[in-house]
Amino acid sequence: AGMNGTAIENFVCVIFNVSFMNCTWHVGRTATEDTKYFLYWRPSKKEDVTECQNYIKDNCGRHTGCRFQNVTIENKNAYFLVNGSSSGQNIQS
Repeated sequence: AGMNGTAIENFVCVIFNVSFMNCTWHVGRTATEDTKYFLYWRPSKKEDVTECQNYIKDNCGRHTGCRFQNVTIENKNAYFLVNGSSSGQNIQS
């Protein structure tokens, strides 16, 4: 669901110094300036979902990334969801 071109693009997460993780993305091509994206993740299917607490923002104040601390990924798999909201359009996940 959501309008084409509103989903984030180029989603990348990098783990460094053992326990820090930065995730970044580009705003969807047709997303309006009031679009807010929200990142949720969990390091395994057994753990609870956590929302980002330290967003990286662009000049319009839109979330374009997240900085995590104390990250542990045990099984080489992690699960991510980025959804969004806007007053003028439905945003693709």
